[in-house]
Amino acid sequence: MKKSTLLATAVCALVMLLSANANAQKFPDLDKSPLDAAWFPNDYKDANKTVRVIYSRPQLKGRSLNELAPNGKVWRTGANEAVEISFFTDLYLGKTKIKAGTYTLYTIPGEKEWTVIINKDRNVWGAYTYKSEKDVARLTVPVTTADDYLEAFSMVFTKSDNGVILNLGWDKMRVAIPFIK
Repeated sequence: MKKSTLLATAVCALVMLLSANANAQKFPDLDKSPLDAAWFPNDYKDANKTVRVIYSRPQLKGRSLNELAPNGKVWRTGANEAVEISFFTDLYLGKTKIKAGTYTLYTIPGEKEWTVIINKDRNVWGAYTYKSEKDVARLTVPVTTADDYLEAFSMVFTKSDNGVILNLGWDKMRVAIPFIK
């Protein structure tokens, strides 16, 4: 009786050991350009949001901004997937009305100004498949220079008199994108 119990325990332990390895999951390391989000209003207690962006935050790591976001070329406005921007109410970008919904936000960087693009495509990796015929709105905005340095690409919304402003910052570059109610 003792032999059969010992044998059964050994077989059970061996099966458990082998099955634990079969079910083990390999999780990826932390992304080098982590996913982040910004929304307005910024207060997490206020569920009545106007707009939200989901983006990845590349870091300079000794590289130049122009190397990562080349002037004159359509850029995904971050890293990995193109930025997803969701409007929970209709807003204007310049004179173009953007209906509530989810879109992709692209930009074309420049030394003195950036072109902001709202595009119908969604779930897009980078800007490799960008199609201008799917643009909903475009606006050119000026670039300013800040005193403080940002290692990681960052976005934050602020309130304006007649809407919200999506602020982009990286290195000492700053771009303010006005969305009007």
